[in-house]
Amino acid sequence: MMALDTEVAGDGATYAHYVYKKDFRTALPQFLAVSVKNLLLLGYGMTLGFTTILIPAVEKPKEGEVLYLEKSEISWISSINLIVVPLGCAVSGIVTTPIGRRRSMQVVNLPFFIAWLLFHFSTSTGHLYAALFLTGLAGGLLEAPVLTYVAEITQPHLRGALTATSSMCILIGVFTQFLFGLFMYWRTVALVNIIFTILAVIALCFVPESPHWLVAKKRYEDARKSLQWLRGWTGPHVVEQELQDIKALFKRGKDVDNTEETLSEKVYQYCRRSFLLPFFLVSFSFFVGHFSGMTTLQTYAVSIFQMLEAPIDKYYATLILGILQILGSGACVLLVHYTGKRPLAFFSTGVAGICCILVAIYDLYARTHIMSGVSLNAERVVTDVNATLTSETEVFVKNPYSWMPTTFLMVLALATHTGIRLLPWILIGEVFNAKTRSGGAGLASAVGYIFGFLTNKMYISMVDTLSIWGTYGFYGIVSLMGCTVLYFILPETEGKKLNEIENHFTGIRKLTNQVYRSKRRPQNEVSKMQEMKGATNPTFENDTLNI
Repeated sequence: MMALDTEVAGDGATYAHYVYKKDFRTALPQFLAVSVKNLLLLGYGMTLGFTTILIPAVEKPKEGEVLYLEKSEISWISSINLIVVPLGCAVSGIVTTPIGRRRSMQVVNLPFFIAWLLFHFSTSTGHLYAALFLTGLAGGLLEAPVLTYVAEITQPHLRGALTATSSMCILIGVFTQFLFGLFMYWRTVALVNIIFTILAVIALCFVPESPHWLVAKKRYEDARKSLQWLRGWTGPHVVEQELQDIKALFKRGKDVDNTEETLSEKVYQYCRRSFLLPFFLVSFSFFVGHFSGMTTLQTYAVSIFQMLEAPIDKYYATLILGILQILGSGACVLLVHYTGKRPLAFFSTGVAGICCILVAIYDLYARTHIMSGVSLNAERVVTDVNATLTSETEVFVKNPYSWMPTTFLMVLALATHTGIRLLPWILIGEVFNAKTRSGGAGLASAVGYIFGFLTNKMYISMVDTLSIWGTYGFYGIVSLMGCTVLYFILPETEGKKLNEIENHFTGIRKLTNQVYRSKRRPQNEVSKMQEMKGATNPTFENDTLNI
């Protein structure tokens, strides 16, 4: 007799009725499908990191290189991506939904493939711009299918951790370009990157389509086969209850009598509470994540460490920063299943706010004390010119506290990636209802990239106007404010089923802030009928079923 896995809250209430074993066989296909999807995100991360090795190579080209770009042209290399990605995100759901999640992820690799070839064979600035346009467009278009796919194929207790791997793989993709750039020329790196694009297309052929999308297209038998694959290559009777639950998500309104919704009715779905509330939640999370100081630190790391007089080489500090981002993302993947999203969000925003304010205090103190030579602990070296009393004297002040802002910024990188930097990307695939999930994911992603663009665009002006202390003081206030607001508006979605999350935002039933985890009943409680010698009676077969 098969024991049931049930979603159990802290108070012992039972919510799920699926006949799934919580074992390696059940989790493995979900892990494989998400890993294949992550190959695509790894390639996208490579496009983001590639500009880091491209810019210095075309700014000061080596002998024989045909490309040489002026500063005005180079500025566009770092901007085209940020401009085009939101456009791709905005239309991502509309463009990719008709052909399905899996096929969309395969098709979006074509622009990446062409872009890498353009990079390798480029002979003019126009070729570089065209390649960057294609990578930005493809990066935007992949958001909806990628984010919705992982939410729709995973079980509730695995969804948070597996979704968090998306951001981690993008960071790893960026980091690979730093490593490739150390050993290969940038044109060679572009060719090597094509390998990952081809691997992603091939690997996607071996994973199933999202059962939610198949049900939406009324391909119920294909949806059943997809669930059988995703739940451990099991039989059709095992996935029947989950299939019925997925059907129920689409059996509302006109779907009941199998008539198609009109365009105005589809648009109306995006004006309802069930869309607007999660859209605001995700957008606000993006705002806090980008204006918590990490986005500009990631972009302007070298210059920031130089301004704050980091005690180690600014390039080594940037490399350490990248490693800490990956470690923070890994910590989020490992912890989110146990802690839930709320504690990680509060921890990361709180620590980020404290770190930013400490950086601001340090910079203000350095400007008013250390730079003026008032600090008693500063080491002063005086060099007399021409050894005369009337000659000018050069004073060099060695700052003994320069390690402090560097440490604060390192902690900032680690903390933000354990929560707030990944939070909106985790939420985006699960908070929208079935009918707006794909479109909502694309629109919310576009908002996120726009906030990222504004953060980077405003940074130089903010530093010129407010200096470092004013800029990071602002970031600290935003982070602490975000921590407070998220406490009231962020529901705990970890371990919850998609229909439960949908009911929360429609106002049918509020989610609790407890983390649901799959728990197997003890074997001695599976059936008391067995103790009564009734196991052989067909009447008592499968009596573990929860009614």
